[in-house]
Amino acid sequence: MTSPTTRIAVIGAGIIGAAVARELKQRYPQSHVVLFEKEDHVAGHQTGHNSGVVHAGLYYQPGSLKARLCRRGVDLITNFAVENDVAIDECGKVVVAQNEVERERLVEIHKKATANGVPDVALIGAERLRELEPNVVGEAAVHSPHTAIIDYTGLTMALVADFERDGGEVRLSTEVERVQSANGFVTVISTTSAEVFDQAIVCGGLQSDRLARASGAGADPSILPFFGQYFILEHEHADVVNGLIYPVPDPAYPFLGVHITRRIDGELMIGPNAFLSFAREQYKGFPFSLRDSLAIAKDAGFWKFASQNAGAALRELGGVISMDRFVEGAAKFVPQLEGAKGKRAPRGVRAQAVDRQGNMVDDFVIQQSGGAMFLRNAPSPGATSSMAIAEYLVDELAERYELGTARAA
Repeated sequence: MTSPTTRIAVIGAGIIGAAVARELKQRYPQSHVVLFEKEDHVAGHQTGHNSGVVHAGLYYQPGSLKARLCRRGVDLITNFAVENDVAIDECGKVVVAQNEVERERLVEIHKKATANGVPDVALIGAERLRELEPNVVGEAAVHSPHTAIIDYTGLTMALVADFERDGGEVRLSTEVERVQSANGFVTVISTTSAEVFDQAIVCGGLQSDRLARASGAGADPSILPFFGQYFILEHEHADVVNGLIYPVPDPAYPFLGVHITRRIDGELMIGPNAFLSFAREQYKGFPFSLRDSLAIAKDAGFWKFASQNAGAALRELGGVISMDRFVEGAAKFVPQLEGAKGKRAPRGVRAQAVDRQGNMVDDFVIQQSGGAMFLRNAPSPGATSSMAIAEYLVDELAERYELGTARAA
């Protein structure tokens, strides 16, 4: 991999693709690395439309790839943000229980967090909760003091700038249609050209299943898009809470539920909810794409998922229709928000991988097909884990091609 003629393509300039490109160029400075992005800017999709939280690793199954890369990722992006003047704020987070059933679930969350090595995580009672968050109502909580918020778009731009300073090449407004493997090489076929590379890493996000299938990889898993609405409260509410306020996850529902999040710009935000989106990349107005809707209708996994989660859909529908209902949910935790006003922010769209049995794929999924590596699933904490995922993917590439994994000091 030290040969100056080695050419590597990275497809997708969201935060993970940007981190992968930078990792490759830093580890193998003589390689020619090209980062392809279909938009005219980086971080145009999931990266630029999320809640901005740097997750600490509270909920993930100990030992899972998600848990391991999350913890490694926190350290990497925090250090990188500080070194590159990217806005970050370690505001802390409480997961709040409001009844006995939720208190019992908190114990399990605390056990997982401790097993995952989340620093200074604590199971606290109502009195300590009031000290930390005087306006929050709850019987108990898990407190994660080092959970942070960050400017993920700014972080992605800084990763790309680093990559370009090291001699990497960025191709914006270049949509990759497929990656074709033959004779030990890969051909990246885009809307503008067909170019030969030695290897390719595909970080396709919301289009990851389509890119993989078009490139001859397996059909599973498929992507179901779920949109999440955000509601930014009027500025007078900005200091009602000190950090992040999360509900206790209900195992009967596939998504977390509405939470209260401080933004890196100082505003206070409610959301997101989660509801099926009939468009993968539409962030305003009614989300509808004929292509995306037909893909959902043809997906056997979707129909099984839908039959198993009708109750969850009904729960989320109220918040989709009415912002007042959205605020009511937040006011259960912070009564001062009752009747709060604000404005809708551009929604996020989450790429959730689902298997043929209708099960949501919980962990990161990486597939190799020919000379290309495909990141098929990178749900939350994908952004938090981005730089650790980059390390992992480049390690996998190095091992597969016997490229050597020594890092620069």
